[in-house]
Amino acid sequence: MVRASTVGAHLPASSLDIFGDLRKMNKRQLYYQVLNFAMIVSSALMIWKGLIVLTGSESPIVVVLCGSMEPAFHRGDLLFLTNFREDPIRAREIIVFKVEGRDIPIVHRVIKVHEKDNGDIKFLTKGDNNEVDDRGLYKEGQNWLEKKDVVGLARGFLPYVGMVTIIMNDYPKFKYALLAVLGAYVLLKCES
Repeated sequence: MVRASTVGAHLPASSLDIFGDLRKMNKRQLYYQVLNFAMIVSSALMIWKGLIVLTGSESPIVVVLCGSMEPAFHRGDLLFLTNFREDPIRAREIIVFKVEGRDIPIVHRVIKVHEKDNGDIKFLTKGDNNEVDDRGLYKEGQNWLEKKDVVGLARGFLPYVGMVTIIMNDYPKFKYALLAVLGAYVLLKCES
């Protein structure tokens, strides 16, 4: 009896309530809630894959992570992208691109475009808030980007909505706590 009270003293009351609620459920209710949770996760994945197909972009929604594009975009803005083959890339457009050797895509403006007679296009980018162009960010020896480097063209945005993502990346414990609370809510939500 002493051990039970000692163990319980270290756990928060909310975690004890969750386990108590799980024990009260019969197997059928528990299976139903687990299936409900799996359906929510799979629906989110299907929506994401559908957006990839509709937009032509491997990443149709991205979050601006730094202030290099201020005042056009601020840290935490959520960008909506498209990347269709027939969409031309023009000077002054804002694109998201990947550079070899860097995991995180970059959001910057196209400042120069070189189009060859055969249709090949090369372009140079720069952040609106930066002093110099992006040649220092490209892989060594690369002076221009090509269409294959583009993740997408910015088509719209929601200001500061992506701050949730930034907070969850900066504070991983917050992310895991939020996921645990959401998972517990889905599992324990009783259907009438």
